[in-house]
Amino acid sequence: MKKRIAIFASGSGTNAEEIFKKFHHHSTIEVALLLSNNPTAYAIKRADNFGIPSKVFDRKTFYETDEIVEFLKTQEVDLIVLAGFMWLVPQNMVKAFPNKIINIHPALLPKYGGKGMYGMHVHEAVKENNETETGITIHYVNEHYDEGQIIFQAKCELSANDSPKDIANKIHKLEHNHYPRIIEELINI
Repeated sequence: MKKRIAIFASGSGTNAEEIFKKFHHHSTIEVALLLSNNPTAYAIKRADNFGIPSKVFDRKTFYETDEIVEFLKTQEVDLIVLAGFMWLVPQNMVKAFPNKIINIHPALLPKYGGKGMYGMHVHEAVKENNETETGITIHYVNEHYDEGQIIFQAKCELSANDSPKDIANKIHKLEHNHYPRIIEELINI
């Protein structure tokens, strides 16, 4: 029986698509479903393109019920992967899936983490502080933004001429190169 991944995404889903590609014809791992809090997320279309079912939920369902946790249990999910998911994971889900929820952050945590630090906000802060390097952090999820145990980090150098968009492009390359590989390593432990 294949190990099953559930991906949570809120936006365009570029990282989700890289994960779909990695496991599309994998012999032991499959992306079982995509969940989103955003009914217009392009990640849903990307999932459709790979024949991956999706489920959309609202804030009340996510935070005030066990519906999503119970749904994930019925789907026999082995790993939950956040790929551009913008909401804090509720405590009931963290407790139901200990060390089975991971996230990727577009900076070298603990720098540039926490509420509101996502996407271009991170890259703009990195630029504003004249950092000479940045990178990605893959970490376990706990009940606080970006504070779970670090699993993996990768760095890239920055030049003084790099714009926030240039930084974002460098980060996307790191994300796409490393996230699917680390997921495969974790799920096979």
